[in-house]
Amino acid sequence: MHVVVNAAMSADGKLSTRRREQVVISGEADFRRVDELRASVDAVMVGVGTVLADNPSLTVDDSDLVAERDQRGDSPQPARVVADSHARTPPDARVLDGAAETYVLVAEEEPREHRQTLEDAGATVVVAGENRVELPDALDQLEAHGVEALMVEGGGELIFSLFADDLVDELSVFVAPKIIGGRDAPTLADGDGFVRDFPELELAGVERIDDGVLLEYDC
Repeated sequence: MHVVVNAAMSADGKLSTRRREQVVISGEADFRRVDELRASVDAVMVGVGTVLADNPSLTVDDSDLVAERDQRGDSPQPARVVADSHARTPPDARVLDGAAETYVLVAEEEPREHRQTLEDAGATVVVAGENRVELPDALDQLEAHGVEALMVEGGGELIFSLFADDLVDELSVFVAPKIIGGRDAPTLADGDGFVRDFPELELAGVERIDDGVLLEYDC
């Protein structure tokens, strides 16, 4: 599986404020780039924290891009994937609106009735890991479902875990000309953090978009 992490952050590396509320970081030109990237993959993935904070749809907005997917034999929309060890995704979340297939990754210890609630809401539940989602196993199962190209949109805990498991192939980051600050504000890669064996990145591209900059790395 090919995994692309995409994110927008402030110049000081924050994805949001300390309140973890949705913040508009990039503009129309970057929104278009993200829409094109979504249209190019088999599935779009976020952590449950992003679902709870932002309630995103994770769908392609441009009807022309949707039509192009259909013409090449893909589903009109990429699948949605939520990493949700303890099945906290609300049944009325936008990722379960039926606009695209949605996989929810949960841990084995999560009670069956919680999984059933998600299934009743239209999700395909993927069990991977005993008490938290084991991403290598989960991605293998997604690949068996036909997901060969995966775009990850956050949040920081999920992105850190993917890097920790050496599962990231590309990283694209839009850096906005603003400062958010706050020691408790989420960053690109949260989690425990690395103290050694830091993931090495190779700069593959730099592009100015609006008043920000897009940095592209091979991992």
